[in-house]
Amino acid sequence: MATVGGTVLTLTDFAQRLDPDGSVPDIAELLNEKNEVLSDMLWVEGNLPTGMRTTQRTGLPNVTFRLLNTGVQSSKSTVGQIDDACAILEGWSVIDEKLGRLNGNVEALRLSEAKPFLEAMNQQFVSTLFYGNVLANPGTFLGLAPRYGAIANAINQQNIISMAGTGSTNTSIWLLGWGEDTVCGIFPKGTMAGLEHEDYGLQTVQTQVAGGAVGMTSGYMRAYQDRFVWEPGLALRDWRYGVRIANINVPNLVSAGVSTTIDLVAAMSRSLDRPPSLKGCRPVFYMNRTIYSFLRLQGLSRSNQAVTIQPALNQFELGFEGVPIRRVDQLLNTEAQIS
Repeated sequence: MATVGGTVLTLTDFAQRLDPDGSVPDIAELLNEKNEVLSDMLWVEGNLPTGMRTTQRTGLPNVTFRLLNTGVQSSKSTVGQIDDACAILEGWSVIDEKLGRLNGNVEALRLSEAKPFLEAMNQQFVSTLFYGNVLANPGTFLGLAPRYGAIANAINQQNIISMAGTGSTNTSIWLLGWGEDTVCGIFPKGTMAGLEHEDYGLQTVQTQVAGGAVGMTSGYMRAYQDRFVWEPGLALRDWRYGVRIANINVPNLVSAGVSTTIDLVAAMSRSLDRPPSLKGCRPVFYMNRTIYSFLRLQGLSRSNQAVTIQPALNQFELGFEGVPIRRVDQLLNTEAQIS
């Protein structure tokens, strides 16, 4: 793979720069088809073998108005460093040689088995993107919810808008400003972006039978092997470009219907003012299909045109004040209240 340097690209962009053997570009496209967030997410090669180190300005120097014949004390700015690590997401497909030849089309069968692996890796990645917690699940990467998981005394509390929901039946809307210096996906230095597929062809594998299945024994067999591996991570290089509209109580929203008891439109409008600027990044709203549906109903019930509905690629796409709105099924309706 050619070195991309500081260029910010999507998974599809990276795939188009690989050797044209057909397999990896197809896989990259399939991933994009399974979840809309991957079409928006920008990817940057990390500056560490394990991920990305970001240096942030944490304090400005002191400046003063000086009187004549008086001096000024020297000062300096302060910085801090944050390391974001990548994870290794991996899966193996093993198909008995005899089974593969039963239908007379081995490659078609292998492809049909590969697609569920892609779907599983896609769902696992997107779930981790939003909820990954390395303390609870070592080996994953740190997602967005833990980074915006508290309001009181949090440095980024201004970018968390609470909708007053309680209990554990809540969900969130996210506004993310994708960019090389703001929020981006990362992959380890010197490695390939996106999912890699390794075709090992026909191999001799050792089998193990669990649970003492009747008529089955452990031993060796010839089988087709495929390995799928992805080393993704998330770098929150500037927390001001992520906004969480949290504590949206789903049962209360459903019972309220299109009333403004839980005003999604107002909350999203407020969120647009939290990032320093929407220029120089790719802003996108993310929500699950429950919120997506009620937002459309709330937008249709109003006279303003803040929520727009327009045709896009043979389907209808929502937008809010010019910012695209995407559905993410991995965003839960069972989030606990944050405070």
